[in-house]
Amino acid sequence: MGETHARVLDDPPIRDAATIIVVRDPDTAPRLLMGQRGKTAAFMPSKFVFPGGAVDIADADIPLGRPLPQPCRTRLDRALEASPEALAAAAIRELWEETGQIAGTPGDWADAPPDWKGFAATGHRPDASVLSYVFRAVTPPGRPRRFDARFFIMDAARLVTDPDDFTNACDELSHLQWVTLTQARALDLPFITSVVLGEVEAHLPRTDAPDRVPFFRNDQAWRVIDDAIPTG
Repeated sequence: MGETHARVLDDPPIRDAATIIVVRDPDTAPRLLMGQRGKTAAFMPSKFVFPGGAVDIADADIPLGRPLPQPCRTRLDRALEASPEALAAAAIRELWEETGQIAGTPGDWADAPPDWKGFAATGHRPDASVLSYVFRAVTPPGRPRRFDARFFIMDAARLVTDPDDFTNACDELSHLQWVTLTQARALDLPFITSVVLGEVEAHLPRTDAPDRVPFFRNDQAWRVIDDAIPTG
């Protein structure tokens, strides 16, 4: 009992994070963009995941080319440390860094911060209007890193880049590929990614805001948040 209590007290702080689920051909033959984390990664080594990561301090000040749609912004603006705009910016930045894909709208951005220089050099600003907030999960205690992650979904047709071109991706994710739901389940997935896959499958072919946003808590119990907010 005391040993468990000590381990929980020693847990790292929970950081805000954003993950993006990009779906290709959602109406006909849905495929999802996934990649594999490195064997030496501190968090989820060797696992196949969606692009995503922690919110950076600079993400709070990123000038979005287009805003988040409603009700996503309202849902994200409840009891969070990171702003809805910072979460959206983080999702788009992680997509760019890890895959080289751009969710953007044309626009000059001469004063882009260092982590966004490559993105800005393509002549785009981040486009949050393509994102829909669909899921939330908090990493359980006892893990080397803990995140309060918000999952976004978007249609690959709204990318401004060639969805098969990963030449601008960093090396954080390897084996970048578009996989069917069946193929995804055969990969080495984190438990929470398996849960999210089930939610995505139930939501498809829609990639807009769901009627309600599931929240997977630390105790692995379900809670639904903001289900009274209309989706229109």
